Amino acid sequence: MVFVGTVTAVMSSLGAPLIPSIAHADHVSLSTGQWLLTAALLTGALATPVMGRLADGSRQRDVILVALGVVFVGCVLAATADTFVLVVLGRALQGVGLGLLPVTMAIARRTLSREHAAQAIATLSITVAVGAGIGYPLTGLIAELVDVHAAFWFGAIMVAAAFAAAVFVLPVRSEARRRPFDTVGAITLSVPVFGMLLVLSEGGSWGWASVRSLAIVAISVIFLVIWVFYELVQDDPLVELRQVRNRSVLTADIAGFLICISMYLIIPILVEFAQIAPSNGYGFGSSVLVSGLIFVPLSVATFLASRLLGLYERHLGTRSMIPAGSLVFAAACLFFTLEHRSLWELFVASTAIGLGMGLTFAAMPGFIVRAVPQRDTGSAMGFYQVLRNVGLSVGSALAAAILTANTLPGHELPTLGGFEAVPLVAIGLLLATAVISYVLPGSATNGPPVSGPVATAKGPTRADVLAEEEAEFAGTGAMLAEEDLRSEEDGPADPRRSATEGARSE
Repeated sequence: MVFVGTVTAVMSSLGAPLIPSIAHADHVSLSTGQWLLTAALLTGALATPVMGRLADGSRQRDVILVALGVVFVGCVLAATADTFVLVVLGRALQGVGLGLLPVTMAIARRTLSREHAAQAIATLSITVAVGAGIGYPLTGLIAELVDVHAAFWFGAIMVAAAFAAAVFVLPVRSEARRRPFDTVGAITLSVPVFGMLLVLSEGGSWGWASVRSLAIVAISVIFLVIWVFYELVQDDPLVELRQVRNRSVLTADIAGFLICISMYLIIPILVEFAQIAPSNGYGFGSSVLVSGLIFVPLSVATFLASRLLGLYERHLGTRSMIPAGSLVFAAACLFFTLEHRSLWELFVASTAIGLGMGLTFAAMPGFIVRAVPQRDTGSAMGFYQVLRNVGLSVGSALAAAILTANTLPGHELPTLGGFEAVPLVAIGLLLATAVISYVLPGSATNGPPVSGPVATAKGPTRADVLAEEEAEFAGTGAMLAEEDLRSEEDGPADPRRSATEGARSE
């Protein structure tokens, strides 16, 4: 499962470092090349809730094998493609892998003992940060020594090895109760997500007020409204939307969405800016390898910040966690906007971005876990993860739209003003996040610590600890097994705890 998680992180890193090289080789603009990232994020945003719900049944290994098979086909297609369109299609298929990690965590939850499950989930969470930090420079090294297609062949080999490991190691069936799959909800949700990203990516060339753009926006809004009402009346919805009525849950959802938009506004920009030749008036002409190394300090800083959350909480409390992380992130974006004359400045900006991301992403799941009853943790975290994935997709598409608007006719590269405008948009979103995340929760932040287990009159139980670990490290729509949550090892539930949780939920 750790190997599958590592493969997932590496696969997500195949897009960003290769954007400038593939765009130049296929004679497309840098903003069009952004689709190498957007396509994978789009399918990932749609695949995550679907795979999470499918993994809620007894065929969790089958879900992993099918997903790995799709990712393998995507790698081979991108490696052998002779046109940009086929590379984008391959990246879209690879995006299915973004939904793999939650399924492995669901398997850990249901097949390992409680103690081993907690260790496995914690280890899997680390593979995300470590895998991304390894994946970017490793991808760049392969692309530099051979070519960009070799990086996709490397991905195919990794996926094939993960497939073989899953076949021989993972359990064939689990004892989880089968739940009906919301097919209508999944199809209905795909329409507004795809429509929104399509307009963000192509609106600049079509015209933002053109009939085509406005028609797609209108259709997307209609389908989104239909999806919301449909999910609210379902007994087993694809995403449980009723949890959003809680202010703490709403805070985490909004903050996660806005921060993820900001994240993929700025991260691809750093890679692309580093690789542009100085003869264009900006950039450093760095290799794919060097540009990939920019994200090593980001991954390290993200991990370290998340580990220091408890220390922050003891000295500064919980209410300022997300606002503080958002402001650090905004400061990093402002630093890049003002200072981009030397390559080392990109490494400094990357480190500061990692600190802001680590503080916010580690705090947000605690807001949700504290606010909802234990049995509803999985569904609440599922919606949170859907918004995060959609936010990443929107950020990538929005960055492409801004670069397109700042690309002169007949030129492949945008002006320097385009690269300065993108982080300014991110700064605006992050400042809004800081304000919203401080004001919206109100007195809800006066409850138990967000970084610790749900407090009870008897103290945290084993189920409380595991529920939060699964929410914080998985949080992707793979529902918690109700029968597992009911099998509390630490004795019967304290009635005072139930009353407290009910009051918080209200």
